[in-house]
Amino acid sequence: MTGMDQRKDAAEQKYAHDEELAFKANARRAKLVGMWVAGQLGKTGADADSYAKSVVIADFEEAGEEDVFRKVRADLNAGGKADVSDHVIRRTMDELLATAIEQIKAGT
Repeated sequence: MTGMDQRKDAAEQKYAHDEELAFKANARRAKLVGMWVAGQLGKTGADADSYAKSVVIADFEEAGEEDVFRKVRADLNAGGKADVSDHVIRRTMDELLATAIEQIKAGT
């Protein structure tokens, strides 16, 4: 194997690893967002867990985070929490993505 082939293989492996971490981080973020919204809606225990899972499932509707945003915005509105602004939702989603990445890197 030539040096160029080794570099190509290493780059491909790094790309695959980075994509896997991004997938895990986004899924974990969706769960964390779901738990945050569940708390906003007064859900606890199994109800909160179930809601968080529904947010994770919603994340698979399309690429990006807009599917999660739309779901939680609609659920907050339906739950009488329309006063939670879009800015707060998006900021929380960003913060929870950072938290998810830290958790994955820490192995927790």
